[in-house]
Amino acid sequence: MIWRNIASNFLTLAIVLLIAAAAAVAWAKREFSGPGPSAIAQCVQISPGASLNAVSNQLAAQGAISNAYIFRAGADYMDKARDLKFGSFLMPPQASMEQIVETVTAGGPSTCGTEVVVRVGVRENTVLLRDTNPETGAYEEMARWTPGSGDRPAPLVQAQDRADVRLSLVMAEGVTSWQVVEALRAADFLTGEVAEIPAEGSLAPDTYLLEKGGDRNAILAQMASRQAAILAQEWEARPFGMPYETPEEALIMASIVEKETGQADERPQVASVFVNRLRQGMRLQTDPTVIYGVTNGQAVLDRGLRRSELDTPTPFNTYRIDGLPPTPIANPGRAAIRAALNPDETDYLYFVADGTGGHAFSRTLEEHNAAVARWREIERQQGLPADSPVQTAD
Repeated sequence: MIWRNIASNFLTLAIVLLIAAAAAVAWAKREFSGPGPSAIAQCVQISPGASLNAVSNQLAAQGAISNAYIFRAGADYMDKARDLKFGSFLMPPQASMEQIVETVTAGGPSTCGTEVVVRVGVRENTVLLRDTNPETGAYEEMARWTPGSGDRPAPLVQAQDRADVRLSLVMAEGVTSWQVVEALRAADFLTGEVAEIPAEGSLAPDTYLLEKGGDRNAILAQMASRQAAILAQEWEARPFGMPYETPEEALIMASIVEKETGQADERPQVASVFVNRLRQGMRLQTDPTVIYGVTNGQAVLDRGLRRSELDTPTPFNTYRIDGLPPTPIANPGRAAIRAALNPDETDYLYFVADGTGGHAFSRTLEEHNAAVARWREIERQQGLPADSPVQTAD
């Protein structure tokens, strides 16, 4: 009788424990998958090599999750406990633990946090300090500095010394190698002296993550390696009959296309004009190459070309030389390289600005001269200085 009572009590206790365990599991699932505790957007920052335990405790401390143990258990159940990716990720208000696990294990570009961005632009280089507004989730500029314009703003200097700041370089399409080197030199958190400017066109426009104390020459080598890979891929996929003997010639053409238009959808058309001219033995007659011969890629020419500059023979004056110039005139992106190797099939031989940011394309000199006249009238109406017409044949 006694043993029967003990067994009955034990069975009852076991049932109670099972019910409690089931309730606890159900509660944990709801906690893991349900809305999180944060009423505002949260920037979740994952350090290189961070453990799941450290990340879960960090998230609990900043109020992004309600329970560090449930977060770890859920990540383990999803088989993602070892998949943490370095970066800073913006989580929306009330993001669930499940959402957070999915995001921090998927990786991708960082979307929040404090960052110092070295921007290599066509017209100027700038260094920006940006941070995330937790209410809007948008980046806001906190400080800006143009190299050579005076001392760096104090917030920018202070941010560079923080352990959690993200450092990056954004290289625009169409900048010169000299501009890239100048930007790297202005990034005083980097090390290493650059003894020689890399070959023009050899650096890939892209976003590059930087590290405090990183070597400038190693960064340039990474840029060059990326560009070489892009050029090799696009050259291998080129169609038959392109008027280039080497990948380097295609790179020269791509740099001209890059400098001639800021509209992505125009690149294949612009490339078609130059390819048509090469095939017909016509001179390219493109202003950006003449400008490069004047500046050597080490300045922005804030004026139109002078007649004397158009008349002066140089290796880059395509009004005076046949064929391509000897080197690229900038660093083209993949899209421009692809356009140079895959131009549209047109019979265009000329183009000129049309006042909309794009260009008017023409088949004959008569059509082109009419388009030039329309552009001159637009310049006059807008009070712009008259510039030399682009793509006007001799």
